[in-house]
Amino acid sequence: MIKKYLPFVALIGAASLLWWVKTHQRGTDLPEQKKERIEINIPSINDQPSVSPAPSDNQNRGDGFNRRVTAIIYSKHARCRMDCRSIDESEVKEILEKGSINYAKVESDGRGKTYPLEGITHDQQHVRIVFAPKEDGSVVVVTCIDLDTDWTCDCK
Repeated sequence: MIKKYLPFVALIGAASLLWWVKTHQRGTDLPEQKKERIEINIPSINDQPSVSPAPSDNQNRGDGFNRRVTAIIYSKHARCRMDCRSIDESEVKEILEKGSINYAKVESDGRGKTYPLEGITHDQQHVRIVFAPKEDGSVVVVTCIDLDTDWTCDCK
């Protein structure tokens, strides 16, 4: 009798395990995944002219991603990848302002969307940087990828 139901029980167990892995795949913010917060100076409304200018191309292109951020937060993983691939903060800001969204790689889950922006930096690196906007107007840099060079890296 047990042999008759064993494949069914194994299938249920495998499906449960798959569901658990999928729902916990990205993980949660663990204490060892510290994030560094970098503040960006944004001029106040009083510093702007009385007539509000239209948003420029590098700030908001109507593509669903707000490029006007109050702060850039670098995850531990992103810092490690930046170090391995010789990508500095100025290049991250440059891609945030001027990069194009790769819609094929946009992901969404319970925590929100991640937007991969691609472009060429001032030192001629073809990069993809994944940003995760937060509700407070800041953005988290999730990872940085050099699309032309396969760097060896020990980031986890």
